Amino acid sequence: MAGFSETGPAAPVALRELLVELGDLKRVRSAGRAGSIAERLFAQGWSALTGGAAPETVAFDITAKALAAARLCDLDAAFLAAAGLDEVQAADILVAGLDAVSGPVDAGLRDRLRACLREPAALSSGPVPAFVGALAQQPRAGVTCPGKPRILLEPPENHAEHCLVVAVYGVLLSPFYRADPTTVFLAALAHHFHNAAMPDAGFTGEMLLGDHLWPIVGRCSEWALDELEPPLRETVRAARLVLPDDATAEGRAFHAADSIDRVLQIAQHLRAATLTMDTVLGEMELVHAGPVKAFQDRVLTDMRIP
Repeated sequence: MAGFSETGPAAPVALRELLVELGDLKRVRSAGRAGSIAERLFAQGWSALTGGAAPETVAFDITAKALAAARLCDLDAAFLAAAGLDEVQAADILVAGLDAVSGPVDAGLRDRLRACLREPAALSSGPVPAFVGALAQQPRAGVTCPGKPRILLEPPENHAEHCLVVAVYGVLLSPFYRADPTTVFLAALAHHFHNAAMPDAGFTGEMLLGDHLWPIVGRCSEWALDELEPPLRETVRAARLVLPDDATAEGRAFHAADSIDRVLQIAQHLRAATLTMDTVLGEMELVHAGPVKAFQDRVLTDMRIP
């Protein structure tokens, strides 16, 4: 993967389709599991961090799980074990899921993510900070612009989902920007700390707050940081220093990930709104190959469906 330069591409287009697919982790849910996959990975990441795991270990573990889930959804290690597979069999399936989508990922990073699934780290579960649940309950603002009514798109994503996806994107983009993936991951995971307490009124609301905006954001962010014990608190605080600008490689990787996710979230709604039956029945083969496909095709034809 060619790297970032001031005169070359600002982002690696080869990763586009993978990032689109990973964004759907905000929308995948399963019976018996509260929240989307993205929301649950967000909580898992913070629990591992408060449990004492090294941030680098957590960054790669969560990213590997996200890539495997892109195609496997909730057919994860816990389910596969419960279904009777041994560790090697489960790892084979998880790695196959990762390999199905990770072709454009930097080769060295891809190998490391595979290793996370082959030999998963033993991560202790620490207490889940209160801001995790608050961010999961806090919906994103939608499309806002000062002086204009908000455009609401239902169902909205929540801030936990957004932060998790930006964090995973950030790890995947880090090789291109020659950035430290752990710093980018932590910064992204923590970049909406203020919204644990502060409702999201979007850019419009921020502009209406005027000079009060940044003091309020600062106070609300500190409330979330105060839930973390040192030294994790200071590690997260240090990672957040890359958030204000794109002057560092880590800042560029984060802001690329953030802007990509913000726009792809809207694109997902538009994609769903323009979906056609030609795509569903033709390209995606909703009525898929099998022993009864011919009969099913006849039924649909005679019922004049679609």
